[in-house]
Amino acid sequence: MKTQDVLILGIESSCDETAAAVVKNGREVLSNVVLSQIDIHKLYGGVVPEIASRNHVEAIDKVVAQALCDAGITLADLSAVAVTYGAGLVGALFVGVSFAKGLCQATGLPLIAVNHIEGHICANYITSPSLKPPYVCLLTSGGHTSIVRVEDYDRYVVLCSTVDDAVGEAFDKVARVLSLPYPGGPHIDKLAKEGEPTYQFHSVALANGHFSYSGLKTAVINVVHNAKQKGEQINVPNLCASFTKAAIDGLVKRTLEELEKSGLNTIAIAGGVSANSYLRSQVEQFTNKGYKVYMPSLWLCGDNAAMIASRGYYQYLQQDFANFTLDAVPTLKLRGERPSKSKE
Repeated sequence: MKTQDVLILGIESSCDETAAAVVKNGREVLSNVVLSQIDIHKLYGGVVPEIASRNHVEAIDKVVAQALCDAGITLADLSAVAVTYGAGLVGALFVGVSFAKGLCQATGLPLIAVNHIEGHICANYITSPSLKPPYVCLLTSGGHTSIVRVEDYDRYVVLCSTVDDAVGEAFDKVARVLSLPYPGGPHIDKLAKEGEPTYQFHSVALANGHFSYSGLKTAVINVVHNAKQKGEQINVPNLCASFTKAAIDGLVKRTLEELEKSGLNTIAIAGGVSANSYLRSQVEQFTNKGYKVYMPSLWLCGDNAAMIASRGYYQYLQQDFANFTLDAVPTLKLRGERPSKSKE
C-alpha cells in the first residue's frame, strides 16, 4: 500500500444495520461488514428503535474488528474514522457516534462526522470510480426523496423534494397494509413484476415542482380497506404494480425535466429505493436521450459503511474534522434541502 493512500474506517448505525468498512482513497472497498437485524425486526413488522439500539451496542465492536481484519490492516494503518451522526434513529446513531469518539480518543485518529444522506450519494463513487461532479442525483430513501444538483463533493443544490412522506416510507407503509414481510420494498418489487398496473392512482409530482406521497399512500390504504369491507379479493400483484408505477413515474418525469434544465449530461440515483427494478429500468432509458446514467450496485443501495467511508474521504481531504462534542442529529437534512412538513 502506498504511503499517500488514505484509509478511512466507516461506521454506520443509523437504523437496523450495524456496519463497518475500510475504503481506500474514497473509491476502493477493502472490507465491508454489515450485520443486519432484519430477522429480529420482521417479527414486529418494522424497526423497533430500542431493540435496534441494544443490538448495535452488542455488535459494534465485533463488526469494526471484522472490518479491520478483512481489510488486512490495524488501527495504526488508518487515516481517520468516519461515522454517521444523522439522519436516523437517535438511539441507534448514538451508539455509532459514541463508539467512534471513543476509538478516536484512544488512538488519536481524526474523527469525521458524516451525513448519512450524503453517504448514499457517495455510494456511486464506489460502483463507478469515473463519476465526478457536477451531475444530477435522484435521491430516494426511507426518509428522503430529493432531486439534487451535486456541484462538488461537498456542495449540493436541492432542486425539488417531498413535502411529506418520502418514497421509501410510502413503500414501507403500503407493504405493511398488504401484510407483506419486513422490509417491504423488495417484496413489492417482486410482486409488481407479476402484476399489471390496473389500479389508477394520481401522480406524486406536484404543480409546484415538489412531490407528495401521503396521498398515494392513503389511496392504496383506502383500496385495501374498501375491498375488505365489501368482502372483495384484492389482486395484490396488480396493486403493487399500480402503486410502484405511480410512485416512480412522477419521480422519473421530474428528474428528466430537472436534468434537461440543468445543462448537465449525467444522472445518478441513490438511496434504498434505487434498488427498485422499475426505477432502475426507467432511469436507464435516459441513455436513449444521450445522458450518462450511474447507479449504485445493489449491495450499496441500502445502509452500509462503505458509502460513509467514501464520504469521509472527501471530508478528510478538506480537513473537515469533528471534535468530541459530536452528538447524534436524528433529523439531519442534506445541505440545501427544504424542511419537510411531516415528521420522518
